[in-house]
Amino acid sequence: MNSDLHLPDTHPTKKRISRILDPDHPLRREDVIWMLEYIKKKVADEDPALMDLSQPRLLQNFHFFAEAAMSLIHRRHYCDQEADRLRDWLRQAAYGLNKDNPHEPKL
Repeated sequence: MNSDLHLPDTHPTKKRISRILDPDHPLRREDVIWMLEYIKKKVADEDPALMDLSQPRLLQNFHFFAEAAMSLIHRRHYCDQEADRLRDWLRQAAYGLNKDNPHEPKL
């Protein structure tokens, strides 16, 4: 499977990720589930982009993936501040899968 690193800007997956991570987009439960499924599939497919990450960074990705997943279990609705935190967890969980994320996020 090819990595999304080389997809054109108009690719539907890239557009959806950008929309989900956009602070002006109202974050929905379905968006979070889709993003977690996307990340899970990339890991299961052993996406080459992930192979370039260090073990500590991969552990951080997993930590943020787990934070986002657990937030779905414990909450039904999100206030703006919680949505921003969840968006940050998703962004960091997907670190390395997107060429638009060239620098490691601030922790």
